Amino acid sequence: MSASKTNRIDLRVSKEQKELLETAASIKGISLSAYLLANCLEIAKADIAKHQKLVLSDRDRDLFLSLIANPPKPNQDLVEAMKGFQQEYEV
Repeated sequence: MSASKTNRIDLRVSKEQKELLETAASIKGISLSAYLLANCLEIAKADIAKHQKLVLSDRDRDLFLSLIANPPKPNQDLVEAMKGFQQEYEV
């Protein structure tokens, strides 16, 4: 199911930039619009994936897993916060 293409994006470029993009699109045998869309979508997906991915060092990963497996005892502030939460939400 393909989405209707009714939205536009206008882009101002120099003459040289436009010629460069047109040449690249021509080499690929596609229109300038198709060339720009394909490349911009690929870059956008990569940027989003990079933003959503969390990479930990080995040391940080080990620390994280250790804290999950052996959580520290809650301090007084956390104990009081949990009591307040339980009273507020009748848990």
